[in-house]
Amino acid sequence: MIALFPNCGFLSETSRMLHIARALQDRGEQVCIATHGGPYTRVLDQAGMPYTLLEPRMDDTRCQQYLRDLTQIGRPGVRLQAADEVHGSVAAEVAFLRAQNARLLVIGFTLTGFLSSRVVGIPLATSHGASYVPPVFERGLAPVPTTMSIPGTEWLPAWLKRKIANGGARRLTDPVRFLNDVAQVLGVEPVPTLAALMLGDLTLVTDVPEVLGIPAAELEAWRPKRSKAYRSGTRLVYTGPLFAKLDLPIPAHVQPFLDGARPTAYVALSSASPRMLRTVVQRVRQAGVRVIVGATIHDYGPVEDPEIVVGGILPSHLIMPGVNVAVTMGGQGSVQTAMSSGTPVIGIPLHAEQELNVDLAARHGAGLAIAPRHVHGTALTAAVRRVVGDVRFAAQAAKVRALYARVDGAATAAQAIQTYLNALEPPYQRAAA
Repeated sequence: MIALFPNCGFLSETSRMLHIARALQDRGEQVCIATHGGPYTRVLDQAGMPYTLLEPRMDDTRCQQYLRDLTQIGRPGVRLQAADEVHGSVAAEVAFLRAQNARLLVIGFTLTGFLSSRVVGIPLATSHGASYVPPVFERGLAPVPTTMSIPGTEWLPAWLKRKIANGGARRLTDPVRFLNDVAQVLGVEPVPTLAALMLGDLTLVTDVPEVLGIPAAELEAWRPKRSKAYRSGTRLVYTGPLFAKLDLPIPAHVQPFLDGARPTAYVALSSASPRMLRTVVQRVRQAGVRVIVGATIHDYGPVEDPEIVVGGILPSHLIMPGVNVAVTMGGQGSVQTAMSSGTPVIGIPLHAEQELNVDLAARHGAGLAIAPRHVHGTALTAAVRRVVGDVRFAAQAAKVRALYARVDGAATAAQAIQTYLNALEPPYQRAAA
Protein backbone atom coordinates (compact mmCIF):
# COMPACT_ATOMS: atom_id res chain seq x y z
CA MET A 1 0.00 0.00 0.00
CA ILE A 2 1.22 3.49 -0.90
CA ALA A 3 -0.18 6.29 1.26
CA LEU A 4 -0.68 9.88 0.14
CA PHE A 5 -1.23 12.78 2.55
CA PRO A 6 -2.37 15.90 0.64
CA ASN A 7 -2.73 19.18 2.46
CA CYS A 8 -6.19 20.07 1.21
CA GLY A 9 -5.70 23.72 2.02
CA PHE A 10 -3.99 23.90 -1.40
CA LEU A 11 -5.90 23.34 -4.63
CA SER A 12 -2.81 22.58 -6.73
CA GLU A 13 -1.45 20.09 -4.22
CA THR A 14 -4.76 18.29 -3.77
CA SER A 15 -5.13 17.84 -7.53
CA ARG A 16 -1.48 16.78 -7.88
CA MET A 17 -1.93 14.06 -5.26
CA LEU A 18 -5.12 12.93 -6.95
CA HIS A 19 -3.31 12.54 -10.28
CA ILE A 20 -0.41 10.64 -8.69
CA ALA A 21 -2.83 8.32 -6.87
CA ARG A 22 -4.71 7.53 -10.06
CA ALA A 23 -1.49 6.94 -11.99
CA LEU A 24 -0.29 4.53 -9.30
CA GLN A 25 -3.58 2.69 -9.47
CA ASP A 26 -3.25 2.47 -13.25
CA ARG A 27 0.11 0.74 -12.67
CA GLY A 28 -1.47 -1.82 -10.36
CA GLU A 29 -0.58 -0.25 -7.01
CA GLN A 30 -2.90 -0.08 -4.03
CA VAL A 31 -3.19 3.44 -2.66
CA CYS A 32 -4.84 5.13 0.29
CA ILE A 33 -5.31 8.83 0.95
CA ALA A 34 -5.58 10.62 4.28
CA THR A 35 -5.72 14.32 5.06
CA HIS A 36 -6.19 16.64 7.99
CA GLY A 37 -8.82 18.43 5.92
CA GLY A 38 -9.20 21.75 4.18
CA PRO A 39 -11.54 23.40 1.69
CA TYR A 40 -10.22 21.41 -1.28
CA THR A 41 -11.31 18.03 0.01
CA ARG A 42 -14.18 18.79 -2.36
CA VAL A 43 -11.79 18.03 -5.25
CA LEU A 44 -11.37 14.49 -3.91
CA ASP A 45 -15.12 14.23 -3.34
CA GLN A 46 -15.90 15.35 -6.89
CA ALA A 47 -13.37 12.85 -8.27
CA GLY A 48 -14.89 10.01 -6.26
CA MET A 49 -11.55 9.34 -4.57
CA PRO A 50 -12.00 7.91 -1.05
CA TYR A 51 -9.97 9.38 1.79
CA THR A 52 -9.72 9.37 5.57
CA LEU A 53 -9.97 12.54 7.65
CA LEU A 54 -7.33 12.63 10.35
CA GLU A 55 -7.20 14.54 13.62
CA PRO A 56 -6.45 17.29 14.37
CA ARG A 57 -8.65 18.73 11.64
CA MET A 58 -7.58 21.72 9.56
CA ASP A 59 -10.76 23.73 9.06
CA ASP A 60 -10.95 26.65 6.64
CA THR A 61 -9.80 29.19 9.22
CA ARG A 62 -6.82 27.07 10.28
CA CYS A 63 -5.87 26.50 6.63
CA GLN A 64 -5.90 30.24 5.97
CA GLN A 65 -3.61 30.85 8.93
CA TYR A 66 -1.29 28.03 7.80
CA LEU A 67 -1.07 29.59 4.34
CA ARG A 68 -0.32 33.04 5.78
CA ASP A 69 2.42 31.59 7.96
CA LEU A 70 3.86 29.57 5.07
CA THR A 71 4.29 32.71 2.98
CA GLN A 72 6.23 34.20 5.91
CA ILE A 73 8.41 31.16 6.55
CA GLY A 74 12.01 32.10 7.15
CA ARG A 75 11.10 35.24 9.02
CA PRO A 76 12.09 35.26 12.71
CA GLY A 77 9.57 33.66 15.05
CA VAL A 78 7.26 32.16 12.40
CA ARG A 79 6.25 28.62 13.36
CA LEU A 80 3.92 26.76 11.03
CA GLN A 81 2.42 24.54 13.71
CA ALA A 82 2.29 24.45 17.49
CA ALA A 83 3.92 21.51 19.27
CA ASP A 84 0.61 20.00 20.40
CA GLU A 85 -0.72 20.08 16.84
CA VAL A 86 2.44 18.41 15.53
CA HIS A 87 2.28 15.72 18.23
CA GLY A 88 -1.41 15.06 17.51
CA SER A 89 -0.93 14.99 13.75
CA VAL A 90 2.01 12.58 13.94
CA ALA A 91 0.12 10.25 16.26
CA ALA A 92 -2.88 10.08 13.92
CA GLU A 93 -0.69 9.63 10.84
CA VAL A 94 1.35 6.86 12.45
CA ALA A 95 -1.82 4.99 13.42
CA PHE A 96 -3.15 5.31 9.87
CA LEU A 97 0.09 4.22 8.20
CA ARG A 98 0.40 1.17 10.44
CA ALA A 99 -3.24 0.20 9.95
CA GLN A 100 -2.77 0.40 6.17
CA ASN A 101 0.60 -1.40 6.25
CA ALA A 102 1.96 1.42 4.09
CA ARG A 103 5.21 0.83 2.17
CA LEU A 104 5.83 4.48 1.31
CA LEU A 105 4.32 7.87 2.12
CA VAL A 106 3.83 10.67 -0.44
CA ILE A 107 3.29 14.15 0.96
CA GLY A 108 2.93 17.73 -0.08
CA PHE A 109 2.66 20.38 2.62
CA THR A 110 1.46 17.85 5.20
CA LEU A 111 4.88 18.40 6.72
CA THR A 112 4.30 16.25 9.80
CA GLY A 113 4.78 13.36 7.37
CA PHE A 114 8.53 13.97 7.74
CA LEU A 115 8.18 12.62 11.28
CA SER A 116 5.37 10.07 10.97
CA SER A 117 7.15 8.26 8.13
CA ARG A 118 10.27 7.95 10.28
CA VAL A 119 8.31 6.69 13.28
CA VAL A 120 6.76 3.96 11.12
CA GLY A 121 10.05 3.27 9.32
CA ILE A 122 8.99 3.79 5.72
CA PRO A 123 10.46 6.08 3.02
CA LEU A 124 9.04 9.47 2.18
CA ALA A 125 8.37 10.88 -1.29
CA THR A 126 7.68 14.58 -1.77
CA SER A 127 6.35 16.75 -4.57
CA HIS A 128 5.64 20.07 -2.87
CA GLY A 129 9.13 21.47 -3.49
CA ALA A 130 8.41 21.54 -7.25
CA SER A 131 11.72 22.67 -8.82
CA TYR A 132 13.03 24.38 -5.68
CA VAL A 133 15.81 21.84 -5.14
CA PRO A 134 19.56 21.94 -4.27
CA PRO A 135 20.99 21.74 -7.82
CA VAL A 136 19.12 24.99 -8.53
CA PHE A 137 20.87 26.72 -5.61
CA GLU A 138 24.25 25.25 -6.47
CA ARG A 139 24.00 26.66 -10.00
CA GLY A 140 22.78 30.03 -8.70
CA LEU A 141 19.50 29.71 -10.59
CA ALA A 142 17.17 31.02 -7.87
CA PRO A 143 16.22 34.51 -9.03
CA VAL A 144 16.53 37.88 -7.34
CA PRO A 145 13.26 37.90 -5.36
CA THR A 146 10.54 40.40 -6.09
CA THR A 147 10.04 40.44 -2.32
CA MET A 148 12.84 39.74 0.14
CA SER A 149 11.98 37.25 2.88
CA ILE A 150 13.99 39.27 5.41
CA PRO A 151 12.30 42.61 6.20
CA GLY A 152 14.37 45.69 5.49
CA THR A 153 16.66 44.14 2.88
CA GLU A 154 14.97 45.41 -0.30
CA TRP A 155 17.72 48.02 -0.66
CA LEU A 156 20.49 45.43 -1.03
CA PRO A 157 22.23 45.19 -4.43
CA ALA A 158 20.88 42.58 -6.85
CA TRP A 159 23.98 40.37 -6.67
CA LEU A 160 23.68 40.10 -2.91
CA LYS A 161 19.95 39.40 -3.01
CA ARG A 162 20.61 36.62 -5.53
CA LYS A 163 23.28 35.20 -3.24
CA ILE A 164 20.84 35.20 -0.33
CA ALA A 165 18.17 33.57 -2.51
CA ASN A 166 20.52 30.73 -3.45
CA GLY A 167 22.21 30.26 -0.09
CA GLY A 168 19.69 31.15 2.57
CA ALA A 169 17.46 28.06 2.54
CA ARG A 170 20.47 25.77 3.10
CA ARG A 171 21.39 27.68 6.26
CA LEU A 172 18.04 28.48 7.84
CA THR A 173 17.20 26.16 10.74
CA ASP A 174 14.65 28.20 12.68
CA PRO A 175 11.80 27.48 10.19
CA VAL A 176 12.01 23.74 10.92
CA ARG A 177 12.11 23.98 14.71
CA PHE A 178 8.37 23.31 14.86
CA LEU A 179 9.12 19.79 13.61
CA ASN A 180 12.49 19.21 15.21
CA ASP A 181 11.39 19.95 18.76
CA VAL A 182 8.93 17.07 18.39
CA ALA A 183 11.41 14.91 16.45
CA GLN A 184 13.74 15.08 19.44
CA VAL A 185 10.99 13.89 21.78
CA LEU A 186 10.08 11.05 19.40
CA GLY A 187 13.70 10.08 18.84
CA VAL A 188 13.52 10.31 15.04
CA GLU A 189 15.64 12.00 12.41
CA PRO A 190 15.15 15.79 12.28
CA VAL A 191 14.74 18.00 9.22
CA PRO A 192 18.04 19.91 9.07
CA THR A 193 17.10 23.11 7.22
CA LEU A 194 14.44 24.97 5.28
CA ALA A 195 15.92 23.55 2.06
CA ALA A 196 15.54 20.02 3.42
CA LEU A 197 11.88 20.74 4.11
CA MET A 198 11.32 20.50 0.36
CA LEU A 199 13.04 17.12 -0.03
CA GLY A 200 11.98 13.56 0.67
CA ASP A 201 13.93 10.35 0.43
CA LEU A 202 12.55 10.48 -3.10
CA THR A 203 11.97 14.01 -4.37
CA LEU A 204 9.74 14.33 -7.42
CA VAL A 205 11.04 17.30 -9.41
CA THR A 206 7.99 18.24 -11.42
CA ASP A 207 9.57 19.83 -14.49
CA VAL A 208 11.70 18.99 -17.52
CA PRO A 209 15.43 19.63 -17.98
CA GLU A 210 14.91 21.98 -20.93
CA VAL A 211 12.83 24.35 -18.79
CA LEU A 212 14.63 24.09 -15.46
CA GLY A 213 18.03 24.30 -17.14
CA ILE A 214 19.69 21.35 -15.39
CA PRO A 215 20.45 18.16 -17.35
CA ALA A 216 18.60 15.08 -16.14
CA ALA A 217 21.81 13.13 -15.53
CA GLU A 218 23.20 15.90 -13.34
CA LEU A 219 20.02 16.39 -11.30
CA GLU A 220 19.42 12.69 -10.73
CA ALA A 221 23.06 12.04 -9.81
CA TRP A 222 22.93 14.74 -7.13
CA ARG A 223 23.74 13.59 -3.60
CA PRO A 224 23.83 15.64 -0.41
CA LYS A 225 27.29 17.06 0.20
CA ARG A 226 26.36 19.12 3.23
CA SER A 227 25.52 16.71 6.04
CA LYS A 228 24.18 19.56 8.14
CA ALA A 229 21.89 20.86 5.39
CA TYR A 230 20.08 17.76 4.10
CA ARG A 231 18.98 14.30 5.13
CA SER A 232 21.59 11.90 3.81
CA GLY A 233 19.34 9.63 1.76
CA THR A 234 17.79 12.31 -0.44
CA ARG A 235 17.39 11.44 -4.12
CA LEU A 236 15.95 13.56 -6.96
CA VAL A 237 14.16 12.50 -10.13
CA TYR A 238 12.50 14.46 -12.92
CA THR A 239 8.85 13.65 -13.54
CA GLY A 240 7.80 16.37 -15.96
CA PRO A 241 4.95 18.84 -15.36
CA LEU A 242 2.25 17.79 -12.96
CA PHE A 243 -0.72 20.14 -12.73
CA ALA A 244 -4.47 20.01 -12.22
CA LYS A 245 -6.71 18.57 -14.90
CA LEU A 246 -9.94 18.70 -12.97
CA ASP A 247 -12.84 16.75 -14.42
CA LEU A 248 -15.17 19.75 -14.34
CA PRO A 249 -17.18 21.42 -17.11
CA ILE A 250 -16.66 25.04 -18.11
CA PRO A 251 -19.65 26.87 -16.61
CA ALA A 252 -22.14 28.15 -19.19
CA HIS A 253 -21.76 31.77 -18.05
CA VAL A 254 -17.97 31.58 -18.50
CA GLN A 255 -17.96 29.94 -21.95
CA PRO A 256 -18.75 33.15 -23.93
CA PHE A 257 -15.55 34.76 -22.62
CA LEU A 258 -13.54 32.08 -24.44
CA ASP A 259 -14.77 32.99 -27.92
CA GLY A 260 -11.52 34.79 -28.83
CA ALA A 261 -13.43 37.88 -29.90
CA ARG A 262 -11.47 40.24 -27.62
CA PRO A 263 -8.35 40.01 -25.45
CA THR A 264 -9.15 38.14 -22.25
CA ALA A 265 -7.26 37.48 -19.03
CA TYR A 266 -7.77 34.64 -16.57
CA VAL A 267 -7.15 35.57 -12.94
CA ALA A 268 -6.69 32.55 -10.65
CA LEU A 269 -5.28 33.45 -7.23
CA SER A 270 -6.27 30.60 -4.93
CA SER A 271 -3.67 31.63 -2.32
CA ALA A 272 -4.64 35.31 -2.18
CA SER A 273 -6.92 37.10 0.25
CA PRO A 274 -10.33 38.16 -1.10
CA ARG A 275 -9.19 41.79 -0.94
CA MET A 276 -6.07 41.10 -2.99
CA LEU A 277 -8.08 39.10 -5.53
CA ARG A 278 -10.50 41.99 -6.08
CA THR A 279 -7.63 44.49 -6.38
CA VAL A 280 -5.83 42.35 -8.95
CA VAL A 281 -9.00 41.88 -11.00
CA GLN A 282 -9.59 45.62 -11.14
CA ARG A 283 -5.99 46.35 -12.16
CA VAL A 284 -6.13 43.68 -14.86
CA ARG A 285 -9.46 45.00 -16.12
CA GLN A 286 -7.94 48.49 -16.44
CA ALA A 287 -5.67 47.08 -19.16
CA GLY A 288 -8.75 46.97 -21.40
CA VAL A 289 -9.23 43.19 -21.38
CA ARG A 290 -12.11 40.97 -20.38
CA VAL A 291 -11.50 39.05 -17.16
CA ILE A 292 -12.42 35.52 -16.10
CA VAL A 293 -12.03 35.13 -12.34
CA GLY A 294 -11.40 31.74 -10.79
CA ALA A 295 -12.58 32.67 -7.32
CA THR A 296 -12.16 29.08 -5.98
CA ILE A 297 -13.23 29.35 -2.31
CA HIS A 298 -13.42 33.15 -2.18
CA ASP A 299 -16.70 35.02 -1.88
CA TYR A 300 -15.92 37.56 -4.59
CA GLY A 301 -19.14 39.53 -4.16
CA PRO A 302 -21.41 41.15 -6.76
CA VAL A 303 -19.99 42.08 -10.17
CA GLU A 304 -21.52 44.97 -12.10
CA ASP A 305 -18.98 45.06 -14.95
CA PRO A 306 -20.22 42.90 -17.86
CA GLU A 307 -16.60 42.41 -18.92
CA ILE A 308 -15.84 40.46 -15.73
CA VAL A 309 -17.19 36.96 -15.13
CA VAL A 310 -16.66 35.05 -11.88
CA GLY A 311 -16.51 31.28 -11.48
CA GLY A 312 -15.62 29.04 -8.56
CA ILE A 313 -13.13 26.21 -8.97
CA LEU A 314 -12.61 26.15 -12.72
CA PRO A 315 -10.89 23.59 -14.97
CA SER A 316 -7.87 25.80 -15.66
CA HIS A 317 -6.44 23.42 -18.26
CA LEU A 318 -9.56 24.07 -20.35
CA ILE A 319 -9.78 27.80 -19.61
CA MET A 320 -6.18 28.85 -20.24
CA PRO A 321 -5.93 27.79 -23.92
CA GLY A 322 -8.75 30.24 -24.66
CA VAL A 323 -7.29 33.37 -23.02
CA ASN A 324 -4.44 35.73 -23.82
CA VAL A 325 -2.78 35.86 -20.41
CA ALA A 326 -3.07 34.07 -17.06
CA VAL A 327 -2.51 35.98 -13.82
CA THR A 328 -1.61 33.69 -10.92
CA MET A 329 0.27 33.66 -7.63
CA GLY A 330 3.07 31.73 -9.31
CA GLY A 331 2.50 28.24 -7.94
CA GLN A 332 4.10 25.70 -10.23
CA GLY A 333 0.77 24.12 -11.08
CA SER A 334 -0.78 27.32 -12.42
CA VAL A 335 2.40 28.43 -14.20
CA GLN A 336 2.74 25.04 -15.89
CA THR A 337 -0.93 24.96 -16.80
CA ALA A 338 -0.48 28.28 -18.57
CA MET A 339 2.67 27.28 -20.43
CA SER A 340 1.21 23.87 -21.31
CA SER A 341 -1.65 25.83 -22.89
CA GLY A 342 0.69 28.11 -24.83
CA THR A 343 -0.54 31.01 -22.68
CA PRO A 344 1.79 33.63 -21.19
CA VAL A 345 1.64 34.10 -17.42
CA ILE A 346 2.02 37.00 -15.02
CA GLY A 347 2.98 35.79 -11.56
CA ILE A 348 2.60 37.57 -8.21
CA PRO A 349 4.91 35.37 -6.11
CA LEU A 350 4.54 35.22 -2.34
CA HIS A 351 7.54 33.02 -1.49
CA ALA A 352 10.78 31.60 -2.87
CA GLU A 353 9.36 28.58 -4.69
CA GLN A 354 6.83 30.75 -6.50
CA GLU A 355 9.59 33.26 -7.33
CA LEU A 356 11.46 30.46 -9.12
CA ASN A 357 8.40 29.23 -11.00
CA VAL A 358 7.60 32.68 -12.38
CA ASP A 359 11.25 33.34 -13.17
CA LEU A 360 11.41 30.14 -15.22
CA ALA A 361 8.48 31.39 -17.31
CA ALA A 362 10.13 34.81 -17.65
CA ARG A 363 13.49 33.24 -18.50
CA HIS A 364 11.83 31.46 -21.42
CA GLY A 365 10.12 34.65 -22.56
CA ALA A 366 6.69 33.36 -21.55
CA GLY A 367 5.89 35.52 -18.54
CA LEU A 368 6.58 38.37 -16.13
CA ALA A 369 6.77 38.73 -12.34
CA ILE A 370 5.08 41.47 -10.30
CA ALA A 371 5.82 41.96 -6.59
CA PRO A 372 2.71 41.64 -4.42
CA ARG A 373 3.30 45.13 -3.03
CA HIS A 374 2.99 46.54 -6.55
CA VAL A 375 -0.45 45.15 -7.43
CA HIS A 376 -2.12 48.22 -5.94
CA GLY A 377 -0.39 50.53 -8.43
CA THR A 378 -0.09 50.70 -12.20
CA ALA A 379 2.60 48.02 -12.64
CA LEU A 380 0.18 45.13 -13.03
CA THR A 381 -1.97 46.95 -15.57
CA ALA A 382 1.13 47.83 -17.57
CA ALA A 383 2.34 44.22 -17.44
CA VAL A 384 -0.98 42.92 -18.78
CA ARG A 385 -0.89 45.41 -21.65
CA ARG A 386 2.69 44.44 -22.45
CA VAL A 387 2.04 40.70 -22.50
CA VAL A 388 -1.20 40.93 -24.46
CA GLY A 389 0.27 43.39 -26.94
CA ASP A 390 3.50 41.51 -27.69
CA VAL A 391 3.01 38.28 -29.64
CA ARG A 392 6.46 37.08 -28.64
CA PHE A 393 5.19 36.09 -25.19
CA ALA A 394 2.62 33.71 -26.64
CA ALA A 395 5.15 32.38 -29.15
CA GLN A 396 7.59 31.52 -26.37
CA ALA A 397 4.84 29.93 -24.28
CA ALA A 398 4.03 27.75 -27.29
CA LYS A 399 7.64 26.54 -27.37
CA VAL A 400 7.40 25.45 -23.73
CA ARG A 401 4.04 23.82 -24.50
CA ALA A 402 5.79 21.61 -27.04
CA LEU A 403 8.35 20.53 -24.44
CA TYR A 404 5.70 19.71 -21.85
CA ALA A 405 3.50 17.83 -24.34
CA ARG A 406 6.12 15.07 -24.55
CA VAL A 407 5.72 14.03 -20.91
CA ASP A 408 2.91 12.56 -18.80
CA GLY A 409 3.93 13.92 -15.41
CA ALA A 410 1.59 11.79 -13.30
CA ALA A 411 2.55 8.55 -15.06
CA THR A 412 6.26 9.39 -14.79
CA ALA A 413 5.87 10.20 -11.08
CA ALA A 414 4.13 6.87 -10.49
CA GLN A 415 6.88 5.04 -12.37
CA ALA A 416 9.55 6.83 -10.34
CA ILE A 417 7.87 5.77 -7.10
CA GLN A 418 7.65 2.15 -8.24
CA THR A 419 11.26 2.13 -9.42
CA TYR A 420 12.39 3.58 -6.11
CA LEU A 421 10.46 1.00 -4.09
CA ASN A 422 11.73 -1.87 -6.21
CA ALA A 423 15.33 -0.80 -5.64
CA LEU A 424 15.06 -0.37 -1.88
CA GLU A 425 17.41 -2.25 0.40
CA PRO A 426 16.77 -3.09 4.07
CA PRO A 427 15.70 -1.80 6.51
CA TYR A 428 12.80 -0.34 4.52
CA GLN A 429 12.04 -3.65 2.79
CA ARG A 430 11.91 -5.39 6.16
CA ALA A 431 9.73 -2.64 7.63
CA ALA A 432 7.24 -2.91 4.78
CA ALA A 433 7.09 -6.71 4.85
